[in-house]
Parts: sequence; structure tokens; C-alpha cells
Amino acid sequence: MHTPIDPQRRCVLKAGITTALGSALPHLTFAAEDALQTRPIPSSGERLPIVGIGTAVIFDFENDATKFAERREVLKTLAAGGGKLIDTAHSYGRAEDRLGELMADTGLRDKLFIATKYSSGASRDAAAASLQNSLRRLKTNRIDLMQAWNVGDANFDFGQLREWKKAGSCRYVGMTTSFDSQYSAIGKVLAREKPDFFQVNYSLGDRDAEEYLLPAARDAGAALLINLPFGRNSMFRKVGNRPLPDFAAEFGATSWAQFFLKFILSHPAVTAVIPGTDKPEYMIDNLKAGRGAMPDAAMRQRIIKYWDAL
Repeated sequence: MHTPIDPQRRCVLKAGITTALGSALPHLTFAAEDALQTRPIPSSGERLPIVGIGTAVIFDFENDATKFAERREVLKTLAAGGGKLIDTAHSYGRAEDRLGELMADTGLRDKLFIATKYSSGASRDAAAASLQNSLRRLKTNRIDLMQAWNVGDANFDFGQLREWKKAGSCRYVGMTTSFDSQYSAIGKVLAREKPDFFQVNYSLGDRDAEEYLLPAARDAGAALLINLPFGRNSMFRKVGNRPLPDFAAEFGATSWAQFFLKFILSHPAVTAVIPGTDKPEYMIDNLKAGRGAMPDAAMRQRIIKYWDAL
């Protein structure tokens, strides 16, 4: 799940980002030594760039040429900056439709890693229909990652998902949760089913998943995707116009978004983060979080102490 970006979220953007915008965005390049980091998907070894985007709300629009053009630049910027992961869902209104149109318009489908979802409580027939609808909306013949959305049943079975994978309708299978009340059930499913991927909300401001679910995903051999990294923008509201703490420079964070994302990405269980991103300049900023140094264990504790004292 993802939310639109607060206009005040980037009050400490590194000088030079905004001047790089406009028509030059699709040609964005970074030095080889500053490449976007990748991490392996445990079940296959395929490497996935650690910063992607989520599409809830911000890709759910209709007949808006301005938004379409802006989201087109977001996709181009993601790909030009070395990213490829985009997360969506059948339940995100028109997001799958818009993403399918944007991929067709830009010709980027083969350069992207597309993840979507269906309702974990759906009947077998309804789940199959959801898969076919997602393929149609996304204008593709194969989904990279199909996820069961909000699994709350400890007996949830991956049989149908694995049938889709075997048939070639998707390359990987996974599941998600958004509620603390589902953690116990999710832990049991992770241990038993050992999915390719698991997705959960986790941030500096919401660390509930850290003690149990993040280690459980790692122990199950699941690639871990993190959503809501900005706490539905509540974290930007909390810091307001404060400058970054001086120690942010020690791990290369030059904006609050990078500060928040680098904290998440420094957790050893995390594979990638998928912040909602509606503007190309925010995409550039997010991509910078996936480059360079990350906080070590001692720095993570310093970040937590700083945040909890605000």
C-alpha cells in the first residue's frame, strides 16, 4: 500500500537534483562506482535493484494527461537510474490499467520487474479470474511476481500460486500483510510454504515487524519487500522543516527520504523498498538512497534513538 507524496517531503534535497529534471530525466546516468545496489532473490539468485516504486493511489487516475505524462517520466527515471521493481495490485483501482498503458507507451516492459496481487480470500475461480484480469490490464503475458494480498489464515496454501508459476503465468510467488493481527499466522505460512517473496510495511516510524516478521522472512528464504517506508507521509510531517542530523552525512543521506530509506535498506533481511513515487524528482531522490554507504548496526541504533526522541 502506498500514498501520494507530501510536497514538503524533500526539504533537504541535494543541490543539483532539481536542475537535472525535465527532458533530461530519461537519460539520467550515475557513475559506475555509484550504481544502484542490487540484492539476490534467495530462491533463484536473480538480482533485484533495491529501490522500486509502489502504485497505490498515485497510479489510480483516469483521463488526466498531466498525470499520465508525469508518471511516464517516473517510469523512465526509474529505468534510467538502474531500477526495475514496480508493485501494484488489482485492488488499486485503475493502477494496473495505467501501468500497462505506460509500459506500452514507453516500451519498458521487458526492462521492468512487475509485481501484483490478488485477494488471499478469493475462491479458486475468482483468483484465476483475477490473474487473467491483471495480465490483461498490464498488457503482458507474464507477471514477474504474483502475491496473495493480506494473508491472515495460518493454513493458507500456495498450491494455486505454484500452479500459475509452473504454467509460466508468473515467475515468482509471494504474499503480503498489512496488519499486526496477521503476524502470527503469516509466520506459520512463511515457515511452511517458504515463498519466493514476502511484503510487509516497515519504517523507522513503524518497527513492529522488525522483531518477528523480518527475521522470519529471512529464515524462510523469502526476498523481502518493504512498503509504506514513509508511514503514509506521517514521517515527513513529524520532521517538518528540521535539518538532517549531522550524522546523516556519515552514510550519505542528503534528504529526509534518503535518511528514511537507507535505515530500512540497512536491515539485513530487506531485499528492496517500494515507496509510492509520483514525481520524477522524487524518483531521483529515492534512487540515491540505494547508492553508496548504508548505516551499520551501531548507526541504526543511533538513528532509532534520534527518531524516538523527536
